[in-house]
Amino acid sequence: MSTPTTPRGVADRYVDALCELDPLVATQLGTHPGDDRLPDLSPAGLAAEEALERATLAELDRVLAADPSLDDDPVERRCARLLRERLGAELAAHEAGEGFRSLNNLFSPIHAIRQVFSMMPAGSDEDWAVIARRMARVPEAYRGFRESLEEGCRRGAVVAPRQARTVVAQLDEWMAGPYFAGFVATGPEALLPELAAAARAADDAVAEIRDYLRDVYAPHTEGTPDAVGRERYALAVRRWTGSDLGAGTGLEDAYAWGWAEHRRILAEQRIEAEKVLPGGTPMEAMRWLGVNGPAVDGVEAIRERLQAMMDDAIAALDGTHFDLAEPVRRVEAMIAPPGSAAAPYYTRPSQDFSRPGRTWLPTLGRIRFPLWDLVSIWYHEGVPGHHLQLAQWAYVSKDLSTYQASLGSVGANVEGWALYAERLMDELGYFTDPGERLGFLDAQQLRSVRVVIDIGMHLGLPIPDDAEGALAEHRGQPWTPDLARAFLGENSGADLAFLDSELVRYLGIPGQAISYKLGERAWLDGRAAAQEARGADFDLKAWHMAALSQGSLGLDDLAAELAQL
Repeated sequence: MSTPTTPRGVADRYVDALCELDPLVATQLGTHPGDDRLPDLSPAGLAAEEALERATLAELDRVLAADPSLDDDPVERRCARLLRERLGAELAAHEAGEGFRSLNNLFSPIHAIRQVFSMMPAGSDEDWAVIARRMARVPEAYRGFRESLEEGCRRGAVVAPRQARTVVAQLDEWMAGPYFAGFVATGPEALLPELAAAARAADDAVAEIRDYLRDVYAPHTEGTPDAVGRERYALAVRRWTGSDLGAGTGLEDAYAWGWAEHRRILAEQRIEAEKVLPGGTPMEAMRWLGVNGPAVDGVEAIRERLQAMMDDAIAALDGTHFDLAEPVRRVEAMIAPPGSAAAPYYTRPSQDFSRPGRTWLPTLGRIRFPLWDLVSIWYHEGVPGHHLQLAQWAYVSKDLSTYQASLGSVGANVEGWALYAERLMDELGYFTDPGERLGFLDAQQLRSVRVVIDIGMHLGLPIPDDAEGALAEHRGQPWTPDLARAFLGENSGADLAFLDSELVRYLGIPGQAISYKLGERAWLDGRAAAQEARGADFDLKAWHMAALSQGSLGLDDLAAELAQL
């Protein structure tokens, strides 16, 4: 292989090398379709990833030193800054031993191993043969992950008991199926014996890692606090935002801003609630909508409704506020498998679009689905949210680098765009129904509350002096998980299971929750600056497409780059 001579070349060489180390990445990208391997999740595998990151940064330094003029090319400059920042953040996490305690209810290797099977081709006997071979490797992968957790125990790097208990409960749900046996049940008849054997091995591995977490690991975590503290939190925030907010008063400033947003949105909610339920509070109005508002009965019926909503949004927005290439116009609504976290989510398309982008709805055992709060969420997860951004990245990856359009994703950029997309639909007048607009405001409020309690809990910050409700008697006292859960319950119309899952998520994935609102702020600031600079010549559709075609950026660069478009 030739030596890269540009930052984009370095970045794509890194992607190729990482695909060899982590076949899940290759499946996500849609490369190596016949690859039946799973990653090495043991300490040796973590060390190999760290070594690759160090070698890549050294190579980037050599390339830039050899040709300083590369910094004059905006695409190369963005790629170099992104690669350096992202790999630097990952190396800092390696040095802190974060890979030895990568256990939470949403993004752990346990979940990634299961999810990869839903991303694999399954249209032919050969596809299913690859699935069978990969599924047979699940026990080995989970044993490697267990080795990493055991190394974390030796180092004193473990999660809090709440995280371990939550994952054990999720694995109990997987075993109720059992999941892998159910997955292969629709495979071709000729391969069913091989598939069934692989599924038994995989389900047995799920039971084994569940028993280990319950009987060995969880007791070892007793006494570990839920809050991770300032040092670990600042490190995590950098990974999710691409910004060193831990320096100076950055986190305290974000906390104060999040509280101000909470108060601003609450005032809007009270106005909208009056339209839904005269004399009622926002919470009373949302509860009323949950019982009396429009709803869809049946799991397949709600999937079809969400699919139609995305199809309608594409038809309405394409040519007016976006210019969408044909592959980007395809998106699928899916039902999430049992044992998922409570929040809806999106999986991006493969780079060649052979696998489309997909939204996923966890049903949590429900068969009735009120619509008041789902409309805004699907603008976020689907169109014009995650799907338009991440599918557009795949479409323009040939003009950027595969890294900028995939692995280099920064949570604050991605989630910030999706939250911006919800607000855009409000600006365009799509929430004409007061219930649906209250749902939009509820989603905005949740993201503001996240900023407050995520930073507040992990840093032990004092509850503001103008706090109301359950917090009123705790003003000035540090946040605790119990107070955060009470605050969530008073300021979100979501059901109890969702809110419980959310609290575990904030504690187990520190820093992720604040990326939404901080990212949205950067997108709005960038648009406002571009509008001011262009004046009457500002074209929102052109700006949207240019913004969605520049690939990933961290918060240290996002607003400034958006302002120049």
